[in-house]
Amino acid sequence: MKHSLGGLLDQTKKAVLFTVLAGVLWGSSFPVIKIGLRYIDPFMLVILRFFLASIIMIIILLFTRRFDRKFAKRSIWILGILNGVSYLLEYVGMAFTTASKSSLIINLSAVWVAVLSWLILKDRFGKKKSLGIIFSILGVFIITTNLNFQELLGGTLFGDITTLFSGIGWSLFIVLNKKFISDFEDQFQFNAWVLFITALPLIPFVPLSSNITLNLPAEAWIIIAYTAIFCSIISYYIWLKGLKHISPVTSTVVLLTEVVVAVIISYIILGEGFTLTSGIGALLILSAIILVSLDA
Repeated sequence: MKHSLGGLLDQTKKAVLFTVLAGVLWGSSFPVIKIGLRYIDPFMLVILRFFLASIIMIIILLFTRRFDRKFAKRSIWILGILNGVSYLLEYVGMAFTTASKSSLIINLSAVWVAVLSWLILKDRFGKKKSLGIIFSILGVFIITTNLNFQELLGGTLFGDITTLFSGIGWSLFIVLNKKFISDFEDQFQFNAWVLFITALPLIPFVPLSSNITLNLPAEAWIIIAYTAIFCSIISYYIWLKGLKHISPVTSTVVLLTEVVVAVIISYIILGEGFTLTSGIGALLILSAIILVSLDA
């Protein structure tokens, strides 16, 4: 009995570690994408990112003789389309609202994941996890707004609502991943098909790109390759490995590592401000991660 309990605790610790690593990689994508947008249009960047990621994974599947087109079942189509539409809503929404506001709205996903987990997975939350959710909301609010409330007055209602639906879409994506992943033994193939289908809803919006071309500078292709390999393939794979052994709420709060990492890297590489207020927000998020990890 003690041995099985110890094994369960080890699995939980590994799951939290995998989720932290995924958060670090996703967090690095924000400053990297900011640099990439100097060379490539945002619509082309996100489409090429996911197509390159899926092509790499499918090539690996073909090389290892594991490719199976029948693997793309209804649940995988739901996840891929949901992910793609959420990305699309984010990009559209950001054009009509402020960066701080959109970041705040999207990163309040812990609230939506908690609600959806309760409705779909019948999850229940202990005191530590509930307190962790509260700390995460406060931390995200502080670190994204820097307590500059004037930022919250900018943008349009359309942009705010579009961004809100993007966040809710990703929250549903997280919960459904937890629900569906146990039905698939081959996680790598699961990843490959979800990433490929993610790009499909974005294709009709290619004409919105200001520069439809593959003749891009080397810097742009480096950014595309980095986001495809590290921020899509590897991050999604290790995140799913973690999600198998922790709840969606715990996973979502731990993933807020990406907010802290994004702020720190942006400060180091891009010279963006990191204030005492930002530090307090980061500490609240880290406290939230510790609390939900203890109640995973």
